[in-house]
Amino acid sequence: MLKRSHRARAVLAVVAAVLLGVAGCDGGGGAAPEATRARGARPPVWDRSPDSIAAVGDSITRGFDACTVLSDCPEVSWATGVDAGVDSLAVRLLGVTGAAERSWNYAVTGARVSDLNGQMEQAVTRRPELVTVMVGANDACRSSASAMTSVARFRADFEKAMGTLRSALPKTQVYVASVPNLKRLWSEGRTNLLGKQVWKLGICPSMLADADELAGAAAVRRDSVQRRVVAYNEVLREVCAKDRRCRSDRNAVYDYRFGTGQLSQWDWFHPSKDGQARLAEIAYRRITAQGG
Repeated sequence: MLKRSHRARAVLAVVAAVLLGVAGCDGGGGAAPEATRARGARPPVWDRSPDSIAAVGDSITRGFDACTVLSDCPEVSWATGVDAGVDSLAVRLLGVTGAAERSWNYAVTGARVSDLNGQMEQAVTRRPELVTVMVGANDACRSSASAMTSVARFRADFEKAMGTLRSALPKTQVYVASVPNLKRLWSEGRTNLLGKQVWKLGICPSMLADADELAGAAAVRRDSVQRRVVAYNEVLREVCAKDRRCRSDRNAVYDYRFGTGQLSQWDWFHPSKDGQARLAEIAYRRITAQGG
């Protein structure tokens, strides 16, 4: 009887050890999924499949000069357009019907960062799950380099717009695109005679004026504009990094090497339909990426 009792206890000990080992093994050394759920684990902060989108920003998000000369063409917008050739962010995330019904474009051609707060006030009325931001090109594209928005003012205005969003919608996600490399756009576009004639109508004079002057005051001016764009992008990245529901593009738009195929056939500066499609792809990749 005593031997039988010892044997039973030994068997129970082995069984218990096996059960404990299984319960503690979840492939990562932590608690099993059931145990995690029992403790009330919170869902991830970033939702990779938001169900509605509002876009704020400037002419790029309005599809300016992508369809006809000196005109908006929001149907090809990288953010909210429904043109099949662009495959916009909204179409990729929501489908064609969803993009038409649950995406809104509040961007305005010519807008600067000081206009962003008003656009954000409009956007929050829709209670979108994602807001896309692309702004800053017009703050650098001024009548002269001295007229550009200061970095301090740019930061204050962007923070104000983000504060407006957060006050109304604390859980809405934000995607912030960087300002494109304006100097590269000048370098590509200046090879086109028609484009340079359109530039003379007043498109980004701080960068595009005297397009064929490669030295002297024109070169100094363009370098100044380029440095300001880099500074704006650093502000966008820094402010976004302080918000746990914000993702910047990590300079992906700035770094993208737009060629003539991605530029408007009218002004050779704004994105063409193909350029808009590239912007949509960059945004989609960043928004749906795992991790931060």
